Amino acid sequence: MTEDDLKNSDLPAGVTESLERMRQAWDAGDADAYAAEFTEHATYVIFTGALTVGSASIRDDHVPLFTTWQKGSRLSIRVLDVNRLRDDAVVVVTEGGIGKGKTVRHNKMQTYVFVRQPDRWVCAAFQNTRRNRLLNAINSREQKRLAKKAAVRP
Repeated sequence: MTEDDLKNSDLPAGVTESLERMRQAWDAGDADAYAAEFTEHATYVIFTGALTVGSASIRDDHVPLFTTWQKGSRLSIRVLDVNRLRDDAVVVVTEGGIGKGKTVRHNKMQTYVFVRQPDRWVCAAFQNTRRNRLLNAINSREQKRLAKKAAVRP
């Protein structure tokens, strides 16, 4: 993840810092530091649809992940959209991925809901969705077809 990946004029600095701490914790395999970026009752949905509730459970889920099949992996995040709901709440949409190679493919989309606490921003909800290139291509083609059809109508 480069500095440019997290640049967005609408993104509060504290949210940028939280995303960077998440990335650093993931890269270090530090489940405690990773979970510290989530609220006590945060919801965390992974690409399989499995739900984890609470920072303690998020930590517990990541300990075996970081010590076995994702050991040594790196997290990459690129901010795509920011929606400030209020001064103390923001929705961030990212694309990203994890991997062990030199480059990490951004094959998933994430939605984060960050809330500002007195001392910092933390994530209250996280949703991760795996991209399906075939279905995305079909959907894109269909949207173009429908747009052309709508433009032709009198």
